[in-house]
Amino acid sequence: MQTAVASRPSPLVDEKVAAEILGLADGTLSVWRCVKRYPELAYVRVGRSIRYRLSDIEKFIESRRVGGAQE
Repeated sequence: MQTAVASRPSPLVDEKVAAEILGLADGTLSVWRCVKRYPELAYVRVGRSIRYRLSDIEKFIESRRVGGAQE
């Protein structure tokens, strides 16, 4: 009998780690969420905590890419 292998969701990181990955100051992501500056940068609310999926951060970075050869 074969069982379906569930794909694992992208790991979640906290706001501080997400800011480090993006090269931002602490608090910048909080401001962006408040003013809805980049709605394409999805986040996950876990209780009162905010988490970001690594895959969503990577998509956001790619969406901001300028120049270079297209794949």
